[in-house]
Amino acid sequence: MSEADDRVTAWSEAELGVPGRVLDVVRAPDVVLSSAGGEIDPTRPAMVQLAADLVATMRVSPGCVGLAAPQVGVGCRMFCVDVSAHPKTKGHHGTFVLCNAEVVESSRNEKAREGCMSVPDLTGDVKRASRLVVRGVLPGTGEPVELTASAFEARALQHEIDHCAGLLFLDRVSGAHAVYARQT
Repeated sequence: MSEADDRVTAWSEAELGVPGRVLDVVRAPDVVLSSAGGEIDPTRPAMVQLAADLVATMRVSPGCVGLAAPQVGVGCRMFCVDVSAHPKTKGHHGTFVLCNAEVVESSRNEKAREGCMSVPDLTGDVKRASRLVVRGVLPGTGEPVELTASAFEARALQHEIDHCAGLLFLDRVSGAHAVYARQT
């Protein structure tokens, strides 16, 4: 694990200094979900509050491993991820929030089933990189970080980065034959 990976793993929402509020999650076809979010200043108080709100909302949502700002109605490039409790997780960085994130390296595409809180009745088979390097900045400090993720955490990161670009997992399936009614 690199020094940057260690910084992401050490991050805690306590660093934000504000309590998170639980927000409502918007559902497709809400226009904010299909609009690319803008780059943000992660040191602005409103963005620090949003970071705390994303973590709080993710934590109270059963089975949720990530949540992007567009999913709570805010069109910007910010998301939180925590795959640590998911049974498919092999390695992870714990809970973290990234702003203005981008994939800088990816490899080994694999197909797997995905779901989404903004599309609660469906799941779909999506091909994504199983290893990637993501660059972004931490909320509050604006500190640049880069992390290497693999397997399920890599999938979750790509799913949330897609939300910030105005894409749902449904935009990534190979066709109607790869979409299913959610079983649980």
